[in-house]
Parts: sequence; C-alpha cells; structure tokens
Amino acid sequence: MKTNRSFLVCLGFGCVAGAASLSAAEMPVPDGERLRTLVRKHFPEGHVYIGGTTGWAKLERGSGTVLDREFSYVTPENDFKQQMINPRPGVWNWKHADAWVKRCAERQQVLRLHGPISPQVSRWAKEDQRTAEELSQCLDEFMTRLCQRYDRYDHVKWIDVVNEAVSTDGSWFGPKPGVDKWENPWPKMGYDDSDPLRPPLYIKRAFLLADKHAPKTKLIINQHGSMEKAMWEKVKSTVLYLRKQGLRVDGIGWQAHVDVGWEKQPGNVEALHELIRWSHANGLSFHVTENNVWLKKDKDYQAQAATFGAILRILLEHRASGVVTWNVWNLSDGEAWIRNRAYEGCLFDDQFAAKPAYYSIQRELLQAAKTSPSK
Repeated sequence: MKTNRSFLVCLGFGCVAGAASLSAAEMPVPDGERLRTLVRKHFPEGHVYIGGTTGWAKLERGSGTVLDREFSYVTPENDFKQQMINPRPGVWNWKHADAWVKRCAERQQVLRLHGPISPQVSRWAKEDQRTAEELSQCLDEFMTRLCQRYDRYDHVKWIDVVNEAVSTDGSWFGPKPGVDKWENPWPKMGYDDSDPLRPPLYIKRAFLLADKHAPKTKLIINQHGSMEKAMWEKVKSTVLYLRKQGLRVDGIGWQAHVDVGWEKQPGNVEALHELIRWSHANGLSFHVTENNVWLKKDKDYQAQAATFGAILRILLEHRASGVVTWNVWNLSDGEAWIRNRAYEGCLFDDQFAAKPAYYSIQRELLQAAKTSPSK
C-alpha cells in the first residue's frame, strides 16, 4: 500500500520529516539474501561489518523493520550525542541511549556509539561567552559518564571519540561566533604548543578520558569530507601524536557524505586505497561511518548505485589486512539527513523500497565472497 509521505529539509543535526508510518506487513522486502545474512555467511572471521543508521524516534515509522532485517551493526544517529544526553548544564537524559543498548543486545547487533566531542554539541556549550574552563568541565563530564555507562557491554564495540576536528584545507576546525552555525567550540580550551602539530587540547583530553574509562571499547577518530590530502595528512598526524602521548586510538572513520560519481573524480579511488592501507599498517581498523550518495538533478539511480558499490568494493578489497566496516547514514530517503543538498542519498526510497543502490551493496558482498582480498 502506498502512503503519502512528506519530508522536511533540516539544517543541522540529522533532523527528519514527519513521515507517515509503515507497518511491518506493508514493508517491501528486497529480492535476494539479506545483507546481514551475507555478512554472517561469507565473512565469519569478523573483519567485515555492514551497518545502518537511524534515530530512536524513527524506528516505528519503518526504519526499525529495515534495520533489524538487514543489519547486524547499528549506529544510532543522534541519541548518544551531547546535545541529546546533556542538553543543559546539570541535565542528563539517558533514556534513548539506554534503550538502544538494550534493543541491540536483544537483536544480536553490535553497536557503535556516535557520541563524539565534535561540532554537534548543545547550544549552551557553543555560546560565545563560554570559557575554556567551562568547556573543559563539560567535556570531562560528558565523556566520562558516557564511557563509564556503556563500556561494560560486550556488544558496544566502538565509540567515536572525536569528530570533524579538521577542515578540508587541513586547518583545525575552530569556533565561530553565535550558536546557529556548524561550529566547533572545543579549541577554546587551547592548543598544545609543545608539539609542531599544535593540536587542540580537547582532542588529547577526549582520548585520555575514553582510554581511561572505556578500556573494552575500540576508540575511533572520525572525519568528515572527501579525500582532501591536507585534511587526511592532519588526521594521520593526530593519530601519531596521540599515540606518542601514550594514548590509544583503535580506528579511523570516514564520514562519506559524497556526491554521485565520487569514484570518477581523479584521485579519489587511489586516495581511499592509500588511507585504508595506512590505517591497517598502523594497527587501525578502518570505517566508512556515514555513507550517503547525493543525487544530482537528473536522478540517476544507477549512477548512485555505482558510487555506493565502488566505495564498498574498495573497502572489501582490504579485509584481509584489518577490520573494515561500512555504514549507510539513514535508511530511507523520507527520513534522510539533509543539509542544503540534493536528497535521496539512501539505499531505500521514501516508501522503504530497495533502490538500485541496495542491490549494488548486495552484489558487492556476494562478489567479494568469491574473490581473494588484498593484503
């Protein structure tokens, strides 16, 4: 049954529309085997994880059915972020975060906590008058409580410790005036002037706390952008800096919100291969954490499928040398994260019908199972 659905373009933290709900019986089921079945069957060594993202408020609209049917790896969208858990000074709300931990345990899904120290913070933390001391206290309280609360669960496998610390030009991403912009207040805490890299102090502080309070959970540094060389060189240098400080970094994440045809842009494919090789050579897992492929005006769904497939194919070619994970950001176009861009960047349309992109992911998993990976 077709349902009229409307959706809202949101400029911020992965907002969604008031999409109408679909019952499990109304949900179209794609042809072929389920993605989680393919992973379990063909990659039992545990080096490959295929996951999906949605928010707690979206589960009953249809995304919960798709999430459980297709994925054994889950990244909740915003429910572990500071603005949801610590919306005001002294106010803590763990309801949805706790519910995710319980839900994933019941469904045998591993969980990545997307609750980083990042530009996605509460408005009160971004206020211009906020001091370095206040920000330090805010960071300490949030990261400590988050890690202590969830590290004891075996299925909580990764945590994004720091997000989007570097701009695409390789500079540190720092504060902006006001509270209505995508901005990062944490550099107000200062910089480590003793090191030539001069990294913001908040990065070291976040990893120190995560290392101390989440000894069982793998720690990830997650970065937004494409394959900008200066940006990734800064991320690599940050990993080496943190390790020189005696801190643990277990993986690198790439927030792959890309345009259709990404794989055709000169240098992108080679750069991604190189980044994965560097990660594995340095004992790091590699994660495509937030994959969307944004369509252009002509709405070429086959081209979109080719871009999704190319990214996953590159990832799977490196599965023999280390852990690789792939995660689609949002499940359906009707509930997608949208930020002033062409939408329809998901595997499923606004009725939760599988698009060619879904079958591209399915095909790449099957093809990889028949071929030897690179080492």
